[in-house]
Amino acid sequence: MQVFLIRHPRPLIEPGLCYGRLDVDCEDPQPIAARLKMRLPPDTPIIASPLRRARRLAEALDPQTRIDERLSEIDFGDWEGQPWNDIDHQALDRWAADVLHFVPPGGESVAGLRERVIDFACSLKIPRVAIVSHAGVMRALFGHWRQLPASEWTQLKFDFASITKIEVAR
Repeated sequence: MQVFLIRHPRPLIEPGLCYGRLDVDCEDPQPIAARLKMRLPPDTPIIASPLRRARRLAEALDPQTRIDERLSEIDFGDWEGQPWNDIDHQALDRWAADVLHFVPPGGESVAGLRERVIDFACSLKIPRVAIVSHAGVMRALFGHWRQLPASEWTQLKFDFASITKIEVAR
């Protein structure tokens, strides 16, 4: 299976704020979609996160985009929209000590994100797809398909409005 992982455009949010599931808008997706379309084979199905910053780019690529909740970014719960500097430092230290399993108050763990993203990946039955989502989702998908240890896939970097092509064995 041929997969194109596409990260959403730069969000329109104040720097230094915690956001994951927070539904913020993004910079104009039209010029980004025009650039990315040249890198996608014709008639590539698009599946996207329901969050506005991903959905807007996906719909600019293809108005027939399919939306899948499992592609939403991690839920930081009570931390959403808070300045990182205002979040309890001891809680951030506990998260850093157990990146996979720590759950922010009212949120979800990275392991929970990974579980729902793998559920999505296992449901794919098509030979080619473009997935428009978020860095956390892209890390989990790439790590799953490349069988990377958590210490590696949790550190992967994906730029805003980037596209990463991978071949996935079925």
